[in-house]
Amino acid sequence: MSRRVAVTGMGVKTPAGLDVDTLWSTLLAGRGTGAAIDAFDTTDHPVSLACQIRDFDPVAYMGVKDARRADRVAQLGLAAAMDAIADAGLADAPVDPARCGVIVGTGVGGLSTHEEQERVYLEKGPTRVSPMFVPMMMPNATAALVALQYGFSGPNLCVSTACAAGAHAIGEGVRLIREGSADVVVVGGTEAAITPLALAAFHRMGALSNRADDPGAASRPFDADRDGFVMGEGAAILVLESWAHAESRGAAIKGELLGYGRNCDAHHITAPAPGGAGAVACMQLALEDAGLAPDAVGHVNAHGTSTPLNDAAEAAAISKVFGENTPVTSTKGVTGHLIGAAGAVECVAALLACANRLVPPTANHERTDPEITVDVVAGQPRSIEQTIAISNSFGFGGHNASLIVSC
Repeated sequence: MSRRVAVTGMGVKTPAGLDVDTLWSTLLAGRGTGAAIDAFDTTDHPVSLACQIRDFDPVAYMGVKDARRADRVAQLGLAAAMDAIADAGLADAPVDPARCGVIVGTGVGGLSTHEEQERVYLEKGPTRVSPMFVPMMMPNATAALVALQYGFSGPNLCVSTACAAGAHAIGEGVRLIREGSADVVVVGGTEAAITPLALAAFHRMGALSNRADDPGAASRPFDADRDGFVMGEGAAILVLESWAHAESRGAAIKGELLGYGRNCDAHHITAPAPGGAGAVACMQLALEDAGLAPDAVGHVNAHGTSTPLNDAAEAAAISKVFGENTPVTSTKGVTGHLIGAAGAVECVAALLACANRLVPPTANHERTDPEITVDVVAGQPRSIEQTIAISNSFGFGGHNASLIVSC
């Protein structure tokens, strides 16, 4: 019999808040965080808006020397992990480090370091490239730094499945605990891709919103006037434990991971399968894993990127699995799209919604696309009775992940 998986700690670094309480209040307010970019000069750049984190101080977590040796993606991820571990009361707990694992997802890893060092190479030559380039660039840096910080010597992995990476990291952590390979797994996602090259690339794909005149309202999931996503940055980390382990040390249990589904569209490198066929199967796998019928789920935290194709396909999929009356929300209207961190942030949001029996509104959703028939929560938070939710993440490459949580 597989072991139950408890959530005992959560930490976040997002444009909507640097702690869980602030994130939750911003989500309930339905306040978009898109604004003019100040991370780099956008004078001659085709993209001028993003959802940035503007008041994060990595030195408070890492010290000056270590902060200088970590890309922003790892700074955000480690800080969120430290908050989550403190929230779980795990730092000083009598745990076996060999039974503590780490799985952190990211879409691209240390992209700002990569771009910076490429400029150094081209302008100053190969002998001026930083000796820290590789450890700062590598996608697994965050997972490694968390293990180093706490001496966790159990399974340590990095998942890189584009926009599904954070959700996959959580789901694979669930599997480690269920199968008995670990008692504690620190899981989640981190991303810091508000860089000139990344934004130019997504712009050339036609994936980004062009609503620069009103950046706070640019991310509009499921809205009839949506025109693309807004790039965000951030991290969310959860501490998962076997239920028995959490109880044995007297930990406060904040929620439970009930189900995990993952599959692949095998359809197109960027576009979702028509009608959301892959998403349908993924959500059904999660329900089967949890041993639940669709009517047990009280709301859906959708992937909901604010792109025309994704939102339409996901809405069709949700309708097929849950019908048209299950409340649906997308937190990306507030946070923007955090790529590899998105699924982890949204898992935290789903847990908070279950705990408070309150679904946050989808920010900037003013006029539902007539072809979208799901019940999009908009305008105000909505009270719910059920304390079970599903959180969806769908990444380029057709990578799908669905997590079912409960409080």
